[in-house]
Amino acid sequence: MGKPGGFLELSRLEASRRPVRERGGDFREVETFPAPDRLAAEAGRCLDCGIPFCHGFGCPLNNRIPDFNEMVFRGQWREGLKILHADNNFPEITGRVCPAPCEAACTLDPDFGGVSIRLIELELAERGWREGWIVPRPAPAKSGKRATVIGSGPAGLAAAQELARRGHQVTVFEKAPRPGGLLRYGIPDFKLEKSVLDRRLAQLEAEGVIFQTGVEAGADVSARYLRRSGDAVLVAAGAGIPRDLAVPGRELAGIRFALDYLVPQNLAAAEGRFAPELNARGKRVVVIGGGDTGSDCVGTALRQGAAKVIQVELLPRPPEKRSPANPWPQWPKTMRTSSSQEEGGERLWAVGTREFLGRGGAVAGVSCVRLDWSGGEKREIPGSEFRLEADLILLALGFLRPDPGGLFSGLGIETDARGNIAVGPGGATAVKGVFAAGDAAEGASLVVKAIASGRSAARALDAYLRA
Repeated sequence: MGKPGGFLELSRLEASRRPVRERGGDFREVETFPAPDRLAAEAGRCLDCGIPFCHGFGCPLNNRIPDFNEMVFRGQWREGLKILHADNNFPEITGRVCPAPCEAACTLDPDFGGVSIRLIELELAERGWREGWIVPRPAPAKSGKRATVIGSGPAGLAAAQELARRGHQVTVFEKAPRPGGLLRYGIPDFKLEKSVLDRRLAQLEAEGVIFQTGVEAGADVSARYLRRSGDAVLVAAGAGIPRDLAVPGRELAGIRFALDYLVPQNLAAAEGRFAPELNARGKRVVVIGGGDTGSDCVGTALRQGAAKVIQVELLPRPPEKRSPANPWPQWPKTMRTSSSQEEGGERLWAVGTREFLGRGGAVAGVSCVRLDWSGGEKREIPGSEFRLEADLILLALGFLRPDPGGLFSGLGIETDARGNIAVGPGGATAVKGVFAAGDAAEGASLVVKAIASGRSAARALDAYLRA
């Protein structure tokens, strides 16, 4: 497998980014593409390790990573893409936005640095588009069955494509003006330019998938209509309810959920505008939440010309290296700096939010306190109170559960203790012919996990239709 001893000759290939000074003035993608020959050499670092943790433990899609690495090392890129596409519908998207748990699970990771699987995956997909290898694959025969998919995020799109390729007539209902879900409206263009999504959507349409946009299932069309218009329904509506912060002053103007801020900028970028209505230009911005969504808010605010950006995290600063309690091949809970955090702003760790402070009905700051996490439980440090001035506060605290609207009750589906759709194997609900996938069923997680869930549900739904 690969080049024997290659990992001893060549160090890990790290992702490269456009210079901060250059990229801070636009919303184009930050990362740049390595040379194909360097990626082929990187694929040669892959070991014949016997138990490929990258494939089983690290990847929710169970991508056959050693196999496509071998093809890339041999220069057989088209065969490598075929292997990649066997398990992943959208590698050009996961190659951009996935945090790559496969790399952390690579056998080389503890001592030599894992193979740069994400970059290899991305180049395989992009070469496929450039060379014309990625084309529509309509079903050779129609089944005569109709499947309805609610939601066009990664789970819904993956399921729709798999069902269409199995010969079913698939209609996707999306409440937003254009399909893509959070891939289009939540992820900034500097991480995922929307032309990347659009070319894949065109492939789905050529394969027979019908998109009904601007239609909210359960409101604009009833659940009864959805059941009558198709032979089975798959709910992949995402986890749309954000986690709030119930502290005094929450009602003040200028405190917004992260998506309330990110979506307008994505819409503005699609229209060729730099400044949406909700803009951080000249403002002091505080982002509460240290995850990917918070980081996206930081990068967006900096590009809009914020006067100052501070990102606040409840948890303590992670260590630079794995702790003994976090062994390989677990995901390493170590210090990371995103491309947005690299561009500027300030990061604060182990900080609790006590109160939002206002002036004339609008937010003017936030009262905070330092936290002590020793012993595994948080304690406020006496006398550590401080204040952050702010004109705009963005809550990036994650997502709790799907929004049931009138859809869940109309379909008769039940939810679990967390508010997610209760499902069994393959995403089947207790209602005959109704399935669920992605964040709506499993809780907010990674894009790659949503794709895996959509594919699994499509297999179960296909079996149901054929039975």
